[in-house]
Amino acid sequence: MLTPVAAVIRAHAEPLAPLPAGMAPRLRPLRDVRAVLFDIYGTLFISGSGDLGTTAQDCRAEAMTRALASVGVPLRDAAEGRAAADCLLARIAGDRAARQQAGIDYPEVDLVDVWRTTLGELATRGSLAGDPAQVDVPRLAVEYEVRVNPLWPMPGAQGTLADLRARGVPLGLVSNAQFFTLELFPALWGAPCGACGVDPALVFLSYQHGWAKPSAYLFRRAAEVLGRRGIPTRNVLYIGNDLLNDIWPATQVGFATALFAGDARSLRTRAGDPRVAGLVPDIVMTDLHQLRTCLDGVETQPNG
Repeated sequence: MLTPVAAVIRAHAEPLAPLPAGMAPRLRPLRDVRAVLFDIYGTLFISGSGDLGTTAQDCRAEAMTRALASVGVPLRDAAEGRAAADCLLARIAGDRAARQQAGIDYPEVDLVDVWRTTLGELATRGSLAGDPAQVDVPRLAVEYEVRVNPLWPMPGAQGTLADLRARGVPLGLVSNAQFFTLELFPALWGAPCGACGVDPALVFLSYQHGWAKPSAYLFRRAAEVLGRRGIPTRNVLYIGNDLLNDIWPATQVGFATALFAGDARSLRTRAGDPRVAGLVPDIVMTDLHQLRTCLDGVETQPNG
């Protein structure tokens, strides 16, 4: 039986197909991989907006209007949807700025706290019809997110995890995420991530730590846990769709890296960003199934 959060995710999910990103795979044998860590959005799941919490202004306005109505506090004027969405974004920006001043280079916010603050401000403005004190705030956060960022399983993701699990390879997640992110697995895969082979001790999500990628913080925590198991960083493979958020910090801690270029929506090459100038991942995959051939010792393929 799905949790209420997973049920909301499932109710709004509709099939999505990846869009060709126009990048050729670059594969080579990956020797001595003893653990594999994955990004979530844009890697294990197709992300309709390309990443968590990023989407067009008009879409945000409509999502805000519908999400508030779904939890019993509709806007008094539907035309205020854009202003309400801007209020949410301003609260997120303000929270991040405060955390940066406290010394966190790439801070993450707790969306439940941000939504509570946003509801209070909208109530003070007189924008809401209904009592915000009665709102299920976590549900509101999810009702909004499923509308601005539709999600669907990435082709090959479940099979890839199953193959790695069968090989006895420890699996983990390092991702920018929120409290509802792990509910994607039962909602869209039909089973919790632990049942799909992910080790709970190897799950590092930004909202739990207050640090977001591209900080290397979450990667260092993962390296520490794996190191205590006798797995050095050179034997860890990290897979993600963003050269800056994924490949750059993973490289900093010494992980091998795979850029997943399987969907144009979420592929981020970050051209022009000096932080990734000259950065080359160990492999580039356009299909998650390609990982199997690399682990099986495939020879390097030409880059198109």
